[in-house]
Amino acid sequence: MGDPLSSLKVVTVVGARPQFIKAAPLSLALRAIPGVEERLLHTGQHYDPEMSEVFFEQMGIPRPDYRLDVGSGTHGRQTAAALAGIEEVLLAERPDRVVVFGDTNTTLAGALAAVKLHLPLAHVEAGMRSFNRRMPEEVNRVVTDHVADLHFCASDTAVRNLAAEGVTRGVHRVGDILADCVRVFGEAADARVDVAGRFGVARGRFALMTCHRAENTDDREALARILAAVSRVAERLPVVFPAHPRVRAAMEGLPVGEAVRVTPPVGYLEMLALERSAVVILTDSGGVQKEALYARVPCVTLREETEWVETVEAGWNVLAGTDEDRIVRAVEAFLATDPSRLPDTTGLYGDGHTAERIAAVLAQPERP
Repeated sequence: MGDPLSSLKVVTVVGARPQFIKAAPLSLALRAIPGVEERLLHTGQHYDPEMSEVFFEQMGIPRPDYRLDVGSGTHGRQTAAALAGIEEVLLAERPDRVVVFGDTNTTLAGALAAVKLHLPLAHVEAGMRSFNRRMPEEVNRVVTDHVADLHFCASDTAVRNLAAEGVTRGVHRVGDILADCVRVFGEAADARVDVAGRFGVARGRFALMTCHRAENTDDREALARILAAVSRVAERLPVVFPAHPRVRAAMEGLPVGEAVRVTPPVGYLEMLALERSAVVILTDSGGVQKEALYARVPCVTLREETEWVETVEAGWNVLAGTDEDRIVRAVEAFLATDPSRLPDTTGLYGDGHTAERIAAVLAQPERP
């Protein structure tokens, strides 16, 4: 690679909670390179203050230069609205690089807008696969990988997944950018958030749950099984469940145990503090699976598959699906296990300096 460009314009496209989190360390790394100018574009896919504004405030992310406010809607409507708005911004800015993250509708819209305008596209968290095409996220990530110029992979598995699909150029194994977030913000979360005072639970004596994926929340029978399982877990120890308003609406009329403490969504520092204080985590989120690993807290995943297969192979994560008994058995098994006897996974997804590696590649003069 040659010397960094004397000037470089990057448009970073975000729109959902996980992307705000991942954008924070990358924005800091990009803006630390002389001559690099970043424009942050927020599609507004997540628009509630608890799911959007709080992350900019807590993590020091620069305020968006553009905000589209596409809001909610069907996958087609939301993606189309984001695509049209992103295209206008890219036509006006004509950046040297466009960066997208993960697997949301914002990711797909940003990728399509960039490739149709022949702008170099970088995909952070490339190569992740669940091999379940019924998941909208899987379709989004596969399409994005096949039109991207630069692929920033968190693991060797992701690199192999791309190679199996014929994608070998512009592939960089850089580690997981979420590890950067935990390294930078973990201690601040512990110092700033009073878990006992805020949530009424004692450190190491509660379970944490998140549930948001459509296949779980839009399927009333699946959601009922999950809630029945977590209600049984709550008979043994309290469960804290930060839930998006859409999920709380889906829960209407379904029984939930009294010791399941359903709260509004929380900011990133609050979530980190909860994860680091819990004794076990139940989730259908890929990001939370990794954050549990970094916190050395066992995780029960409410899905039949995961993109983060290494967490399962290492024994820190169990795939329980939505079967009530499987979920409860997995939790009970972890509660009976001394976490100190589980494998040391330090460095499994990098060393917490992924953003610097990505920024260094983006700043090179060669067109991808």
